[in-house]
Amino acid sequence: MSDLKQNRGRVTIPTDVDVVPETLELLERWGADAIRDCDGTDYPEQLKSVDAKVYSTYYTTRKDNAWAKANPDEVQQCYIMTGFYTASQGALSIPLMKGISPELMQVNTRDDIKRWWEVMDRTTGQPVPADQWRYDEESGCVVLDKPEFFHDYTVSFLAYLIWDPVHMYNAVTNDWKDFEHQITFDVRQPKTHKFTMERLRKFIAEHPYVNVIRYTTFFHQFTLVFDELKREKYVDWYGYSASVSPFILEQFEKEVGYKFRPEFIIDQGYYNNQYRIPSKEFKDFMAFQRREVAKLAKEMVDITHELGKEAMMFLGDHWIGTEPYMDEFKTIGLDAVVGSVGNGSTLRLISDIPGVKYTEGRFLPYFFPDTFHEGGDPVKEGKENWVTARRAILRKPIDRIGYGGYLKLACQFPEFIDYLESVCNEFRELYENIKGTTPYCVKTVAVLNAWGKARSWGCHMVHHALYQKQNYSYAGVIEALSGAPFDVKFISFDDIKNDPKCLEGIDVILNIGDGDTAHTGGYWWEDPAISSAIKAFVYNGGGFIGVGEPTGHQYQGRYLQLAQVLGVEKETGFTLGYDKYNWEQHPDHFILADCKGEMDFGEGKKSIYALPTAEILVQKDKEVQMAVNKYGSGRAVYLSGLPYSFENSRVLYRSILWSTHDEAELNKWFSSNYNVEVHAYVKNGKYCVVNNTYEPQSTTVYKGDGSSFQLDLAANEIRWYEI
Repeated sequence: MSDLKQNRGRVTIPTDVDVVPETLELLERWGADAIRDCDGTDYPEQLKSVDAKVYSTYYTTRKDNAWAKANPDEVQQCYIMTGFYTASQGALSIPLMKGISPELMQVNTRDDIKRWWEVMDRTTGQPVPADQWRYDEESGCVVLDKPEFFHDYTVSFLAYLIWDPVHMYNAVTNDWKDFEHQITFDVRQPKTHKFTMERLRKFIAEHPYVNVIRYTTFFHQFTLVFDELKREKYVDWYGYSASVSPFILEQFEKEVGYKFRPEFIIDQGYYNNQYRIPSKEFKDFMAFQRREVAKLAKEMVDITHELGKEAMMFLGDHWIGTEPYMDEFKTIGLDAVVGSVGNGSTLRLISDIPGVKYTEGRFLPYFFPDTFHEGGDPVKEGKENWVTARRAILRKPIDRIGYGGYLKLACQFPEFIDYLESVCNEFRELYENIKGTTPYCVKTVAVLNAWGKARSWGCHMVHHALYQKQNYSYAGVIEALSGAPFDVKFISFDDIKNDPKCLEGIDVILNIGDGDTAHTGGYWWEDPAISSAIKAFVYNGGGFIGVGEPTGHQYQGRYLQLAQVLGVEKETGFTLGYDKYNWEQHPDHFILADCKGEMDFGEGKKSIYALPTAEILVQKDKEVQMAVNKYGSGRAVYLSGLPYSFENSRVLYRSILWSTHDEAELNKWFSSNYNVEVHAYVKNGKYCVVNNTYEPQSTTVYKGDGSSFQLDLAANEIRWYEI
């Protein structure tokens, strides 16, 4: 009898010493086949012989303060920049730690500050010579005795991470009392490297009941900074500023052949966040870190395998250098990756990872008191999380699901326990039906940005799926694509520059976001090789969809650099003297056929106008919200914004079909009601119809041959059929 028939398998649950009976009960009820510990929990003695796989969370960089305190020179470091300070008269003193939690960081004066710090004149953009500034340790200030008056200055400096940022986050979130701050040590450095390998062997030997070492993660924490009040000050899930030390940077210099500058990381104080177009130096640094991290991680994975255990990586925490879509990742040899699932995008971020035996998603809500408290509604959050992620699972499933946190809290909500039982059963059903096959794909689409495959699915993310209104369109498009019947690729401007043939096999290119960001490309559009390649792609029959300020960069008489392709341009004040006559709307267009009312463009964009060739679908107060344009044999669609919704997902779907001249292919594996979707698995001889809402829905279902039937679905129902 299969695990499915036994209603067991593919589920991981948390435990703790005070919930042993509850753990055993849920192993049975949820059909779980794996148990894990969490930060702040201990694995119970009574469960060491349980009939389930045991995961042990393993921290390579913390949970050994004795070592960290004995080797303060090998505590992890981070590059930080002060605020901007203006010189007005006399000497200028710049406090280093203002706005930074002193519990989190400590200024590093052990290493040569004149070599590794940088004082920047932000008015000129140039570094201040080292002999023109000094550090006053007593006041904690860098002092410029003779600054240029009314110039702005910043200091970039190294600081020790004396409290692991994730441990701090967990402590603050859960209001922990009477505990020791865990110090982050640097495994890349010689003494700690040797210690770490011995420590790992010792841990595995002392935990014979553990089957899976769940590395959380490896060596370098993403950028996470707290202020003096323990509030999050700055977070960048892809941030590299905490992956530095003089030891590492000297190695980098030897490899690349040029001197390292703090500014390569600091990037004018933006820390090379996901919206900044990465410089050559920063790309060199990231590539160096990936190679070095992969080599060291492989050493740990090899030990894990040698001692008979599986190696799993958590996609988060100290994960910098292990970007899973880059070639270096495959060399590590991991068995599995697990990550937090906030929505469809994060699900695909995990499930699409190549080079591992299986993937696992940790679903929300996390069993933390921020949700599980009197008056909290974990069922509501759980339902939203499941139905959102399910769209993506139906396109590319993860192999396992799981939950984390404090099981005792979850058990105080019996309705939640009941609901998760149904989720676990449904997941197993989905997996059994779709495993091992590629679902039917209508088109191949490519998201074009400065990051490409390195940040597939996730380059807009902060703490996974947190909403930010300024990037709602990029997030909205990616979320829509995560559960849509398209083969989705992520390409960079470097890819096109290095090999224009990378566009072959692509039907539609998408460019989404604000102008002059990494998401749209900024100064990349000044390169004729880029602009010409994209224009040729569209001219020869390809599709192009731009959202927000696609290709936005002021250059040579244009702001939208592909204005001629898109048929729209942005008024930046430079063309006010030119009359614009194209304002007629054409609402009866194929793309808008399913819209029931006024379309939601979210924040939208101001001052977009149509060129004479464009056909406006929606405009408000003489500002174009949506337009289409023909360019050679190709077609382009412009949208001022696209927040995620089922209706907007349908608009994007139709836009892709229209831009590829394939309107006639609409009614294939298709639902007339945009709240309902159809997914076909031709190889498996199956298809399903899924209601993505918690309300009953009626629809016309179109099969692959164009035939149709009417269907009524209950709330959240999924129904399977044979082809």
